[in-house]
Amino acid sequence: MDWLNAIVQGVLLGGLYALFAAGLSLIFGVMRLVNIAHGDFIVLGSYLTLVVVQTLGLNPFVAALIVVPLMALFSYVLQRFLLNPTLGKDLLAPLLVTFGLSIIIQNGLLTLFTADSRRVMAGGIETASVSIGGGLNLGVLPLAMFATAIAVILGLEFIFTRTSLGRAFRATSDDAEIAKLMALDNRHIYAMAMALSAGIVALAGIFLAVRTNFDPSTGPMRLIFGFEAVIIGGLGSLWGTLAGGIVLGVAQTLGALIDPGYQVLAGHLVFFLILILRPRGLFPRMDG
Repeated sequence: MDWLNAIVQGVLLGGLYALFAAGLSLIFGVMRLVNIAHGDFIVLGSYLTLVVVQTLGLNPFVAALIVVPLMALFSYVLQRFLLNPTLGKDLLAPLLVTFGLSIIIQNGLLTLFTADSRRVMAGGIETASVSIGGGLNLGVLPLAMFATAIAVILGLEFIFTRTSLGRAFRATSDDAEIAKLMALDNRHIYAMAMALSAGIVALAGIFLAVRTNFDPSTGPMRLIFGFEAVIIGGLGSLWGTLAGGIVLGVAQTLGALIDPGYQVLAGHLVFFLILILRPRGLFPRMDG
């Protein structure tokens, strides 16, 4: 029963990792940008949630109505005026800029909030659970994370397949130069992609803030989890990010069951194993 419970909890944890990965996958898919600061954006969303909750006294999930738009606006401006000029055939420039952003965000948060770990209280949802029989109990918070991840992926699928913005994303991703000839403003399209990614990042930051302690230095590990989920699932596959998150989550919970010190290591080992056996991931996007 312990093993079954660990697997179930790992599946639900995969929902959080899918939220880490979805925004990362979106940005790479649209503009081939690897955002080194992605994990720090997640932590920035957690701290913004903390400020909103403490200042206005809101429930953290209600605070999402403020945090998500603020993160999206910040990221739109950041992409439009800082990152867009670095995009091109040279992949090194955006890597260096986002690496610099990572350092700036970490040190900025360190200055403002110190190195002390923080956590956002969300009331009864943190400990509430649902019994499904057989001694298995599902936490309401993990269920909410998993349901949110599914809703986000469904929303992204709808945007990409049913909206003019999604068609612009696909056209720009396929050939940015031809997209320009079709009167598409690539600078705006890229900025909208980053804003959409930041909205997802904000949701991930809120759940991270409620689920566990965080501090200014926790961003890089969130980035690693997001990268691993994307690679495991397959580049370009939205549902693959959910599958990758689930695989990573289950590996970690089973590793923790064997020995608490193996939790993170088990996830890394499974990642490397899949990378060897399936270099393109479990569900790679089929082009052509």
